[in-house]
Formats: sequence, structure tokens, C-alpha cells
Amino acid sequence: MAGQSRKWMILIATIWIQAFTGTNFDFSSYSSTMKSVLKISQVQLNYLATASDMGKVFGWSSGLALMYLPISLVMFISASMGLIGYGLQFLLINNFISLPYFLVFLLCLLSGCSICWFNTVCFVLCIKNFPVNRPLALSLTVSFNGVSAALYTLAANSINPSSDNLYLLLNALVPLLTSIAALPPILRQPPLSDTYSPHAARHNSFIFLTLNILAVFTGLYLLIFASSTSDEATSRFYFGGALILLISPLCIPGIIYARDWFHRTVHSSLQVENTGFILVHVDDLELHKELLTRENSARNVSNGDGQSLLGENGYGIQRAKSSDVNCNKFFGQDQLEMLGEEHSAAVLVKRLDFWLYYVAYFCGGTIGLVYSNNLGQIAQSLGHSSRTSTLVTLYSSFSFFGRLLSATPDYIRNKVYFARTGWLTIALIPTPIAFIFLASSDSAAALNIGTALIGLSSGFIFAAAVAVTSELFGANSLSVNHNILITNIPIGSLLYGFLAALVYDANAISAPANGNIIMSNSLVCMGRQCYFWTFVSWGCISVIGLISSLMLFLRTKHAYECFERHRISAQSTVS
Repeated sequence: MAGQSRKWMILIATIWIQAFTGTNFDFSSYSSTMKSVLKISQVQLNYLATASDMGKVFGWSSGLALMYLPISLVMFISASMGLIGYGLQFLLINNFISLPYFLVFLLCLLSGCSICWFNTVCFVLCIKNFPVNRPLALSLTVSFNGVSAALYTLAANSINPSSDNLYLLLNALVPLLTSIAALPPILRQPPLSDTYSPHAARHNSFIFLTLNILAVFTGLYLLIFASSTSDEATSRFYFGGALILLISPLCIPGIIYARDWFHRTVHSSLQVENTGFILVHVDDLELHKELLTRENSARNVSNGDGQSLLGENGYGIQRAKSSDVNCNKFFGQDQLEMLGEEHSAAVLVKRLDFWLYYVAYFCGGTIGLVYSNNLGQIAQSLGHSSRTSTLVTLYSSFSFFGRLLSATPDYIRNKVYFARTGWLTIALIPTPIAFIFLASSDSAAALNIGTALIGLSSGFIFAAAVAVTSELFGANSLSVNHNILITNIPIGSLLYGFLAALVYDANAISAPANGNIIMSNSLVCMGRQCYFWTFVSWGCISVIGLISSLMLFLRTKHAYECFERHRISAQSTVS
């Protein structure tokens, strides 16, 4: 049973990697200083934020590297890219070196690529070592990527609270140190036979529940202490507590050894045969496909227009009323008949469901990311520049909680079943509400509420997207299809950020009497007008994302319901 302990060590190492490599989330903490030092406009600063997000466009390169290189080497290549990218930016912002703007853009691009490579390493480790509980492993580890900004805030405050430049140095060094700490368990990965066993299938879910409870406690700790103003000594104490919480899962392997010893020496009658945590995994999907194929061939019934939707006992969409023809045509056209059906890239881009999904992500989660990139200037323009670190921590913590909540459908599935695309729609609701708060008031309370809601919503979408892509378009095609999906992030970062920068610079130039000031030859906009129309525009765009997600849910709920009926039927047959 040493393999079981090793795989949990892998999970803990993956949590560490994710927790300390979300370095793009602390951009707002030093963006104002970078803008001042480089003497650039808000539009040019937006291009640097976009460059970091553009690293996701090259996500395919990490998968290609893993085909030819060991995963440990790929991890250190990721750390090296971050070391070079952030390290040179740190030297630049401290005036040790001088670089043209174009090279700074490339450094931001290299830093963003480093993050994407780290994410791919973590995905591969989770998928390989937790084939049965893959969704739970992915959602848990991805969640910790959301606390990076809070951890870096504590680390920076424990060294020098007054230095924004310190974030770049930490971004360069900490991922490398984390990679060194994670190397031993990665080199000692268990055999595949030890990760895919009946013993693991029965007991892993309870351990994941324990880890999620610990994760919630970690998030609350960071929310309370990382966002509070404190001196260096107090910050060091808080940072030490955060590190202890991140190290505490190391007790899991010891618990597993103790449990195995107990089961070997004392015959327990409390073994759980049917776990309450039912997931959509590969075996279920294959059974689902087989049942649908038999059902389709037995029925062989089609509607007058040649379209036929699979369902229980031959159920299909009935066009009884002529007034419903157009609606049924939209929701029935090219509709997914089963979950997990593999889609090649060529087939994917022809799917209406994919583009609804793409728009929902583009107009939802991506806006949240762009908002976080602009937090530094938003806080500064509203007169809350001293609270920038607090706002970044607030966004980071609620993004973490949103990512954790993305696993909720898997835990409550036996009691409350709802299509995952439906949960995605619900998760998008807080975003337009947040922008209503932000546009209606410039108070600190509205800023806090809006930031928390946007972090919660975008965090859920980022974490749930992996599972949704896998279920709708196939698990085997996930690496390619998900990279196609997240191309919306750099596009959105460019467009939404450019919109915000134009509004910002226009108000800074056209209304110098309203409190706008110049810092180091860089114009700074002060006042509510700097982001008012940006918030209004982003709010309207997020409504489009919500509508698109609702359409996706209505088009895919049939496939989810059909899958659930077949799963329950298969369970009844087995029992």
C-alpha cells in the first residue's frame, strides 16, 4: 500500500505548486509602480497584462514537451521561465537594468507561459494518479491557484510592507523553490496499478472531503489575516501559520498507513461499498454510450425534419404547437446526444454548443480576470490605493472559495442532481450584480462586495471549465479542446483591458481639473468617472455571457439527464 501513500504525496505536491504559481493574480499589487517606472500609459500597461495572459495561447507547447521530456524536467523548465521573466522585470523596476518596452512585453509573455506550463504539469499529475477521482483531484488542486495572491501578499508584508517591487522577486524565486520541494514525491510516483484499485475507489472520496474542509479553513485564514494591515513581525507570524496549513496535508500518508494496518489486523464491518460521491468518469461514460447506441438502434425513429433526440423510452422533442417551432429548432439543432463523446478540434469548432460555451466563458470568467488585473488602478482612482493589497487578497480568497465550490455538484449528486452546465449558469449570476454595485457607488463597501462577487464567480468558472469540457466534448480530447477554449482569455484580456484603458486615459486627459495628477511623467486618473463606463460595459457583456450559458444549459440538460437515468439504471441492475 506504499503506492497509495505516494499518490497522496503527489496530490500534496500539486497543491503546493498551484498555491505558489498563480503569479499572474498579484499583477495589480505592483502594476501602478511599473506604470510609473516605465512611464507608460494605461493602454500600454494593459498590453503588458495581456501579454501575461497570452501565455495560455502557447499552452499546447507544454503538452508537446511532456511527450518527449520527463514531467520533473518540464516542471523546472516552467520555473526557469518564471525566474527569467519575473527576475528581469524586478531588475528593471528597480532601475538595475534598462529595457525597451517590447522586451518587457516579451518578459510578461514568458512569465505567463510559465504559469500555463505549471498548470499542465499539475493536470497530468492529477489525471495519472487519480483516474477514479479525477474531477475531485483537479478541482481541489486548481482551487489553490486562487490563493497565490493572498500568500504572496503575506510573504511581501513579512519582508517589507512598503515595497511593491518585492512581488516580482517573490514571483521569480518562490515557484523555483516550490518545484524543488515538490521534486521528491514526483520522482517517486506510484505504479499505475496502485492508483487504479477497488480499495482506492471506495475510500478516496472521504479523504478528498477532509482535504476540502481543510482547504476551506485555509481560505478563511488567508481572507482574515492576509487582508489585515499589520507590521512585519505580525505578518511573519501569519505567513508562518499559512505555511503550516499548507504543510498539514502531509499527515494524509500517515493516516493511510494507519488505516491499512487497521484493515489488515482488524476485520472491520464498516467498509463502504457504495460511496456517496458519484462522479462522471470514463467507465460511466462508456456504459452510457453503449446504452444509448442500443437504444438508438432499437428505436430507429426520426422526426419529419430528420432530427431525432435520444431519450428514455423513445422520448424526443415534440413539436405539437406551431408557435414553438423556431424555439425547438434552435434548442434541438445539432444537440449533444450523450456526454463524453470525443470531439476532434475540427468537429469542435463546428458545434453550436461549443461556441455558446466559449461566449459564456469569454463574457464571464475572463472579465473577472481582467477586473483583477485592473484592481490596482481601480483602487487608486477611487482613493483607496492604500487598500490595493487588501482588495487583491479579497479577490484571491473568494476566487479560491469559488474554485472549491465547483466540486459541490460531485458531492451532492446523489441528493440533488443538476447538470453541470446549469451550475455554470448559476455561477455567472454574481458577475453582473457585482458590476451594478461598482457602477452605482464608489464607496469602499461597494468595492469590497463587487470584488468578492467577481472573484467567487470567476473562480468557479475557471475550476469547473475543465470538467465541463471533458463531459461535453470528451475526456481523451481534453488537452486540445480546453486549450482551444481558453484562447478566449488573452483575447478578452486585450479587448476588455483596452476598453478600460481607453476610458481611463480619456478621463485622465480630458478632465485634468477633476483631480488627475501626473506621477513620474505618467498620467493618473482620479475619480469615479475613470471606471464608471467600464463597469457599465463589463456588466452588459457579463449579461450576454449569462444568457449564452443559459442557452448552453437548455441545450445540454437532456444529455445530462439521459446520462443520469442510465447511471441509476446500471446501479440498480448491479445491486
